Amino acid sequence: MFDTLKALPADPILGLLTQYREDSHPNKVDLGVGVYKDPAGHTPILDCVKAAEKIRLDTETTKVYIGPTGSVPFNQLMGELAFGASHSALIANRVRTVSTPGGTGALRVAADFIKRCNPNAVLWVSDPTWANHTGLFEAAGIRVKTYPYYDYDTKSLKFEQMIATLNTIGKDDVVLLHACCHNPSGMDLTTAQWDEVVKVTVKQGFTPLIDMAYQGFGDGVDEDAYGVRQMAAAVESMILCSSCSKNFGLYRERIGACSIVAKDSATADIAQSVLLYVVRCIYSMPPAHGAAIVETILGTPALKQQWLEELKVMRDRINGNREMLVKQLIANGVDRDFSFIAQQKGMFSFLGVSPEQVATLKQDFSVYMVGSSRISIAGISETNVDYLAKSIAAVIK
Repeated sequence: MFDTLKALPADPILGLLTQYREDSHPNKVDLGVGVYKDPAGHTPILDCVKAAEKIRLDTETTKVYIGPTGSVPFNQLMGELAFGASHSALIANRVRTVSTPGGTGALRVAADFIKRCNPNAVLWVSDPTWANHTGLFEAAGIRVKTYPYYDYDTKSLKFEQMIATLNTIGKDDVVLLHACCHNPSGMDLTTAQWDEVVKVTVKQGFTPLIDMAYQGFGDGVDEDAYGVRQMAAAVESMILCSSCSKNFGLYRERIGACSIVAKDSATADIAQSVLLYVVRCIYSMPPAHGAAIVETILGTPALKQQWLEELKVMRDRINGNREMLVKQLIANGVDRDFSFIAQQKGMFSFLGVSPEQVATLKQDFSVYMVGSSRISIAGISETNVDYLAKSIAAVIK
């Protein structure tokens, strides 16, 4: 059986992590893996999470299955977090949510759900998009195409080209949009651009699938959900995939959510029945621990306030890292304009250097990033930014 297999290439980011760990350079810099890091380079457990886990430990009475839907309180609170507690879609009972194994699990559930809705649907993703998006949907048997998004030369959005392409997409297809903190470019739609995308979506009738992996990491919890809320209020059908990995720091707990917005409550019930069948066929039951942590935090006013404050610390640190790198590049005599880094949002940006320069940064300076020059902003710190800026300056001069 296995003799017919051919080895597949390792994930480039995970392979980069292995190389970084084996590197003995005292000033090595990891800009590859997309996880939040504090100034010491550590990914901490949030204090609100520790408090919620203690409550969970003291009150949990069983390890029995929680059912394919997952935790009902978690699902409800995640819906309110994403859409806003008073959103018209929630008031009209048009939303159905299931707990999933992380945001990736939510996307795979969405993929199989789309395949059951319309086996011939084409799914459109931004160029570029998160590296795993295409593989996830193709694994479900869905054909994937791209729409223009990021201009590598001008470090800006190809918004006119994006809208022109969206205006050619029909009602049988699905368009994947990043809610905020676009991965990998860091270039987000403005509120005015979101309004335009919503108008085109309504006019064309395609189904929007919004991936919200970083709510709260851009401008704020409510601000980052602007596109999600505008879209859900305007369209009859929509899919939302959410993750708690980044904004709650629950990378290992693998908890996320997949929400379906339908035209009415009855249609939402039908959609949920299909969604639950999909879940049953993939992983049967979602994990419970991460959901319990999140619902405890969101359902306890004091813990929710603590979470919002800790989330602001992470957000401000990432935004501060962006500004710090730009200033340090200038201080090291770099005359190329890197101001776009400070203007972007979230964990990632493209540095905008060539693959050859990326290789030189790794080989000569032990600065690690993927070949596209996508950098994880959280990997920058007060202790390594000068070395990083000097290394970049040496390579691009």
